[in-house]
Amino acid sequence: MRTEQARVERIDFYILASAKPQAAELFACRLAEKAYAQDHRIFIRTRSRAQAESLDELLWTFRQSSFLPHGLVGGEDEPILLGDTVPAEVTHDLLINLSDELPPHWERFRRLAEVVEPEPALLAQARERFRFYRRHGYQPISHNLGSRS
Repeated sequence: MRTEQARVERIDFYILASAKPQAAELFACRLAEKAYAQDHRIFIRTRSRAQAESLDELLWTFRQSSFLPHGLVGGEDEPILLGDTVPAEVTHDLLINLSDELPPHWERFRRLAEVVEPEPALLAQARERFRFYRRHGYQPISHNLGSRS
């Protein structure tokens, strides 16, 4: 059961249809764009610093008409932050997890979005996280994106 300190209102798992290079990153860009338009502050957790830097570039170029103010952890406090670690002082309300691990400080976010690539090992790790959240009193929602990613 959830503790009184927990703030999480919703946990979504997005199962991508494609394991193509940058499929997860492109989906994260689209999700961040939608969330930013709804006045969310977003933290995107990546697998590595290199992935965070790549995503930093991709957020500027994934769509010509898009402008998403963002930056890397350790820089300015932007509405969208990227990093392979989640600092305890982050106050964003949506966590987009591109990592294959349970994000640290996950319970401090109002919403979690787990982006899962359709590879057997990554799907198995995502199932473990799904079960973890259920054991802690949450009801994650799974979205099989079919050919949309």
